[in-house]
Amino acid sequence: MNRFGKHFSVTILGESHGDGVGIVIDGCPAGLPLAVEDFIADMERRKGGLQKGTTPRQEEDLPQFLTGLFMGRTTGAPLTLFFPNRNTRSADYEKQRAVPRPGHADFVAHHKFGGFEDYRGGGHFSGRLTACLVAAGVIAKRLLTPVQIEATILEIGGIPDIEKGLEQAIQHKDSVGGMVECRAKGLPLGLGEPFFNSVESLLAHAAFSIPAVKGVEFGAGFAAARMFGSEHNDPITDLQGHTASNHAGGIVGGITNGNELVWRVAVKPTSSTPKEQVTLNWETGETELFSVKGRHDLCIALRVPPVLEAVTAMVLVDLMLEAHKIPRVLCSL
Repeated sequence: MNRFGKHFSVTILGESHGDGVGIVIDGCPAGLPLAVEDFIADMERRKGGLQKGTTPRQEEDLPQFLTGLFMGRTTGAPLTLFFPNRNTRSADYEKQRAVPRPGHADFVAHHKFGGFEDYRGGGHFSGRLTACLVAAGVIAKRLLTPVQIEATILEIGGIPDIEKGLEQAIQHKDSVGGMVECRAKGLPLGLGEPFFNSVESLLAHAAFSIPAVKGVEFGAGFAAARMFGSEHNDPITDLQGHTASNHAGGIVGGITNGNELVWRVAVKPTSSTPKEQVTLNWETGETELFSVKGRHDLCIALRVPPVLEAVTAMVLVDLMLEAHKIPRVLCSL
């Protein structure tokens, strides 16, 4: 349900407009030095209100360490990080309770949980909880040194120029989606298993935990369907498994092959759009015109890169721990 990972296991908790959001990490090796300052860079990248096209809602997003940290180092016990919610406007959502927002989880959450769900800001379904994923990613990336993970925005609304993509949405008074690519350098050969625990399977599972992600591809991805086999195959050039091309995206047979991991996600347009839409009023049983109020991102994809890096790092740390390539106790860093 809210838990992911085998050896580096994360459990996510909280709601968008509740007291806060948090994450429990079980399996983090002991001895890792951690301080609030370590989280600032990635948390700032994820924040809204700091770049054009993102929500004006701003939270401090500095972690409170509740368990698993003593004298500045991880203890090996479950590590709990909590992020208080201080900038909420719940009244925006009370007014629209009877009209579930198109594209949001409002309707299905109401059905699944019998009306007891926290509907404010999407509750537990909110992108607010990606703050927790980014925090877990900060820790995972520190454990992965010297592996380097970087995600970048490839296009917004089908346009490689981000500014032009955003302007297109602004002119239409609508929201817009985007494509984000993640690369990981320095991975060893042999991580992953065939079939259900393939590296692609685990990464795709983690990617779809990011709200708004609707598609995933590795290497050449969907373009491979239009290629010949001789064109798509990557010639092996040395005993380390390096290849002349990388259409496989660094994974063959579900296992890392020694090349750069390359994968991408498609991020849908923000469901909350200023455009007037039609939705059901479950009190009257009739459809009606509806406009979403409140503070929302024009383009969610702008904030996805640090989240995608984080889930990539979480999966890779889990695999590295399974392969005994990261010690359970860190004697030196």
